[in-house]
Amino acid sequence: MPAWDEYKTLAKERGSLAHELYVVFSEPAAPPEQMKQQLPKHLAFQAEQEKVGSLVMAGPMSDTSGDLMEGVGMIIYRADSLDAARRITENDPMHSSGCRTFSIRRWLVNEGSISINVKLSAQSITL
Repeated sequence: MPAWDEYKTLAKERGSLAHELYVVFSEPAAPPEQMKQQLPKHLAFQAEQEKVGSLVMAGPMSDTSGDLMEGVGMIIYRADSLDAARRITENDPMHSSGCRTFSIRRWLVNEGSISINVKLSAQSITL
């Protein structure tokens, strides 16, 4: 397996975007009541990360069947490095309080497209 930086260079040479982001998988580590207490601080933290341009997207994920909510969340950050992304994640009140644990990975975005349709009066967004 090639080293990450070598792979990123090769992806760019192939004509891929090779844009690096950081994906956090966050899992419950405390009873729901404790997590609910941290939720306002967590949401304020995420809003601040969005405001400063670090937060790309975040939200809960279903179980593998797609039918149940297990409390697993995914957060995608922009950062200068994996260490910088880890510091952001560690400062999230859900993680710093011990209510949630996390794992973090580098993500090399190579292909795809994004379309957004926002209807203000209908209060809807389609990705």
